[in-house]
Amino acid sequence: MVAIIPVAGFGTRMLPASKSIPKEMLTLLDKPLIQYVVEEAYSAGIRKVVLVTHASKSSIENHFDTNFELEWQLEAKDKNEVLNSVRSVCPNDLNICAVRQSRGLGLGHAILCAQDIVGSNDFVVLLPDVLINHYLSNLAEENLAAMIKRFENTSVGQVMVEPVQDDDIEKYGIADLDGKSLLPGNSCVVSSFLEKPSKEQAPSNYAVVGRYVLPPSIWALLEKTKPGAGGEIQLTDAIDKLIETEKVEAFHITGKSHDCGNKTGYVSTFLEFAQLDPRF
Repeated sequence: MVAIIPVAGFGTRMLPASKSIPKEMLTLLDKPLIQYVVEEAYSAGIRKVVLVTHASKSSIENHFDTNFELEWQLEAKDKNEVLNSVRSVCPNDLNICAVRQSRGLGLGHAILCAQDIVGSNDFVVLLPDVLINHYLSNLAEENLAAMIKRFENTSVGQVMVEPVQDDDIEKYGIADLDGKSLLPGNSCVVSSFLEKPSKEQAPSNYAVVGRYVLPPSIWALLEKTKPGAGGEIQLTDAIDKLIETEKVEAFHITGKSHDCGNKTGYVSTFLEFAQLDPRF
């Protein structure tokens, strides 16, 4: 299983902080946001990650590269605890590579940029500005790991969802579950997805969180997907087409997600993580 993490966006909701620093490199406690997402993928058993990036995002690639001079200095000064934390950023058995998205045509287009690397493999998509609270769930067994296990057992695509307040519905892609309710850690078949509907038009309050497990059959549909909401190629539109020929399921998150792509969400996540982390 391969993970795709799209990091090419400019992070306009985090300006001016993201003017010269990629939003994915903003720190949450002692780690940049992107590291939490990569650690989530690794905990779920993924050993290959494809970053879909932009020319201005080289610091993300550098973060996961080895800095021999830094490690040598830390070792020489017997700063072993810090040295281990630096070396653990990218485990030896984790392969991280990058491909560039030349034009900002949306999430669907960003995923397509990784097609040549992923090939005919099943794959996972993780949005880097959404974090799963690992203090409230077991990353090695729940959420993404459980989605992958469900996919491997059924060959049915999985899309993580989470209930949201009615006033927030128009911010998200919304799953149509045909009126069914869904408990944390469980999946059920989706009949369609609506991208950012009004609360009056929404078929449910189950919002797409930003974690997907998808079959390679989605590639051909992505290639044919025309720009949708916001004038961008939407991944949910391609998944809607996939639903016409094969099942796709919504997976209810265990714990909760954190939207770190805006200032309010970032600050509240920082405070919550700090309160729950025993080191602080």
